[in-house]
Amino acid sequence: MIRIIAVLCSLSSPTDCHEQIVTTSDFADVTMQSCLIGAPQLAEWMAQHPAERLAGWRCTIGKQGGRGI
Repeated sequence: MIRIIAVLCSLSSPTDCHEQIVTTSDFADVTMQSCLIGAPQLAEWMAQHPAERLAGWRCTIGKQGGRGI
């Protein structure tokens, strides 16, 4: 499984940032190549969440770890 994990910051409080799983390959057509170049899923997700700014993202492979991400 490939997951796209976005680093999002609040527009009202730019130092208030958190990580969010945007999508996984279980639910969308995500390949490692599309993730690394900026998957279209990021743009779609951001359009639905206008109060947040995308500060970065990373791609992970494998099952969800014990940390919750």
